[in-house]
Amino acid sequence: MQHEITKADANLEITLIGTGTIGLSFAAFHLQHLSDASQLTIYDTRPDLEAYVQETLPKFFEGQTIPLSISGINIATTLEEAVTSAHIIQESGPENLPVKQKLWAEVENHAPKDALLWSSTSGIPASQQAQNMQDKTRLLVVHPYNPPHIMPLLELVPSPQTSSSVITRTQDFWRARGRVPIHIKQETTGFVANRLAFVLLREAIHLVDSGVVSVAELDQIVESSMGPRWAVAGPFKSYHAGGGPAGLEGFFKNIGGTVQECWSDAGSLNVGDGWEDKVFRQARETYGVVDVGERDRITRRVLEVLKEEQNSSKQRVL
Repeated sequence: MQHEITKADANLEITLIGTGTIGLSFAAFHLQHLSDASQLTIYDTRPDLEAYVQETLPKFFEGQTIPLSISGINIATTLEEAVTSAHIIQESGPENLPVKQKLWAEVENHAPKDALLWSSTSGIPASQQAQNMQDKTRLLVVHPYNPPHIMPLLELVPSPQTSSSVITRTQDFWRARGRVPIHIKQETTGFVANRLAFVLLREAIHLVDSGVVSVAELDQIVESSMGPRWAVAGPFKSYHAGGGPAGLEGFFKNIGGTVQECWSDAGSLNVGDGWEDKVFRQARETYGVVDVGERDRITRRVLEVLKEEQNSSKQRVL
């Protein structure tokens, strides 16, 4: 019988496998929604795991109160111990297919039959990861946008074998915690968010490499135009609005020619084409080591304001 996962569930047990940036960011998120830190178990093969978690996890709460005692988190010494009683098992390990295939086969042997099995991979499809599993319907990619303790998006990318109930239960879990789980209908390289981001990155590199703008100027353009707008309305909604009463169709009737010219003239460079020295040097000279704490603090505030405004709009409609 499946464990019904609710928002306020004092019996819910979550296991995180892997303590890189993504794994610990998820730990920070879960600590904000669990009743007790003992409901969270962390497993990693590193020998200094407990000390590492105690030292590193607090950094994800910079400027905030840590909701639960980090010392209360269960630190498992074996994979079997980590997953035996878990309702959710979330893997954020190395991007290595053989490692993941071996891991999921072992997890399947020891985890409860109704446990949700999630991979945070940034690119390895569930269909490949599940090759050594007896029941391939259980595994689902749950890809976050970094850092997941702040960013709302979770891309749910099933294999053709993943059961619909696994997808539905996963959606329910994240929605109950204020997140935005999007069901990606096909296993697509890079999923969706990264594909969109990398298209923009490619054109940005092309423009810098061609001498049109500098790294700093390119970032200023994005941060003072499409960046703020896309936080409120994605590309389809934005350009649908840009077309006036005629919507997206009207937009393309008005400037579709310019759009096509930009598409035809877009950069087609590849990794290793020789642009790296120039672009990497400018990035180093402009930013040095980026203060991700400042980035995360501002991002969190932007999301808070956005949510406040969205709730206010809903109230006005009612």
